[in-house]
Amino acid sequence: MTTIDRSAPVLVTGATGYVAGWLVKRLLDEGLTVHAAVRDPGASDKLQYLNQLAEEAPGTIRYFKADLLEEGSYAEAMQGCELVYHTASPFTLDVKDPQKDLVDPALQGTRNVLEEANRVDSVKRVIVTSSVVAIFGDNSDLQSLPGGILTESVWNTSSSVNHQPYAYSKTVAEKEAWRIAEGQDRWDLVTINPALVIGPGINPRATSESFNIVKQMGDGSTKPGAPRLGLGVVDVRDVAEAHFLAGFTPEACGRYIVSGHNTDLVELASTLLEKYGDRYPIPRKALPKWLVWLVGPLVTKGTSRRMISRNVDLPWKADNSKGVRELGLSYRSMKESMEEMFQQMIDSGQLRKG
Repeated sequence: MTTIDRSAPVLVTGATGYVAGWLVKRLLDEGLTVHAAVRDPGASDKLQYLNQLAEEAPGTIRYFKADLLEEGSYAEAMQGCELVYHTASPFTLDVKDPQKDLVDPALQGTRNVLEEANRVDSVKRVIVTSSVVAIFGDNSDLQSLPGGILTESVWNTSSSVNHQPYAYSKTVAEKEAWRIAEGQDRWDLVTINPALVIGPGINPRATSESFNIVKQMGDGSTKPGAPRLGLGVVDVRDVAEAHFLAGFTPEACGRYIVSGHNTDLVELASTLLEKYGDRYPIPRKALPKWLVWLVGPLVTKGTSRRMISRNVDLPWKADNSKGVRELGLSYRSMKESMEEMFQQMIDSGQLRKG
């Protein structure tokens, strides 16, 4: 049982990120002081959205310069904090050197933040943003699970630097977090393991692989159809709420799968048809797996035939009941999340006006 003093500041690493933006908003709305760790506190264009949140909320934001890969970089930002949110981690699928671009930063960043928590006496709880990909690597992994359903007790054992390197980076980073946490007894660790995050960003031009996926549904690149790739999705605001509740629920412990819907890319795209189908080339049908296998690696960087054969036309199912039961989580509809995200992409010029 860990009770956090709300008068103490709360650290958020990677504060300009997609999920972090909504988390910062939630903390500020509660009247808390947020220590926002960012790469460049002078980059006013990147910070304008957070500044705007602070102006409209009872809470306060303070910026601290910090670099994921620099040891001791979070020392100043963490002073006096009882609660630390480590959300910073690269999410990109198009990398030249997976070890250098994904695995090292994820691992080193986690190590730097958590080892700092070991040195700062005020810290009582650390929340690490992990991912469901630390639980599974490919949809085919689910076939060996009871009922074909992912739970918090499962770990990804099928990913590597050469196959699903992003998933591998999240797995090794979370394992490192638990290793460090188990080596001490002053603070406790909770991990949030979200599925694919969708929904509008605090920054309308937020960068995340999710935006690339949804953009392709409106720019014509998936007009002939989409692969029936099973996945879980969750609204970014629900993920932020999961972080908030994990921080301030004394009994919170362990890992939490945060996923609102078991779905696939075709079903996800179909949520846009009612509102946008007459103006945008939203994919309406599933591409046959053999065709995806044949052309997928040619048209999408970072997609391999092994990935296609182990994921396309295979269902994805996760049990999200632990978060619902212990944190009181509830989930927005997929349609609401998708429509608001798509509309934001139109309004910000990422998709042409229909």
